[in-house]
Amino acid sequence: MALTDDISACRLCAEDFARTATAHVPRPVVWFRPSARVLIAGQAPGARVHESGRPFTDPSGDRLRDWLGLDPQGFYDRETVAIVPMAFCFPGYDAKGSDLPPPKRCAAHWHARVMAGLPNVRILFLVGGYAHRWHLGASAVKGGVTETVKRWRDHAPRVFPLPHPSWRNTGWLKRNPWFEAELLPEARARLAEVLTSD
Repeated sequence: MALTDDISACRLCAEDFARTATAHVPRPVVWFRPSARVLIAGQAPGARVHESGRPFTDPSGDRLRDWLGLDPQGFYDRETVAIVPMAFCFPGYDAKGSDLPPPKRCAAHWHARVMAGLPNVRILFLVGGYAHRWHLGASAVKGGVTETVKRWRDHAPRVFPLPHPSWRNTGWLKRNPWFEAELLPEARARLAEVLTSD
């Protein structure tokens, strides 16, 4: 597929990455096929994913797979599940060791083309605020991630906004028990329908 080859060869952010604390080179992590019926729209690969070349190969991925009720085999089936972050490369760390935000130029350059190349998507899981803003629009995400996720019924059953599954959000999950009690059962049920239907 020409588009995935083009993204894999992308070096738009090479100079920016060279100036980060990690001083790394671009390594786009591309994980989708036109046949995919499920879209997981994330933020950007982390350092472990940069090394592995496979999305969500970290504790965040373990939690996300648990949220969705998918085993690794199903999760990594590119023919069925497209994993499309808002930036395809690890953005690097700042001087304090924190993840830098996804470069805006990546989504501006690639995202519309990728979405146009995924005509069969029937359910979207939007992971984190960057994905919420791009897919839902700025007017739908006023109030931040918590408010957007609280209003998940406004977008279901096709779209489910999720918080980031990072360990840093463990406290958020404790403060918002409705997420696991109400949203996740609905999301898993709808995902199962999509995966088992013709």
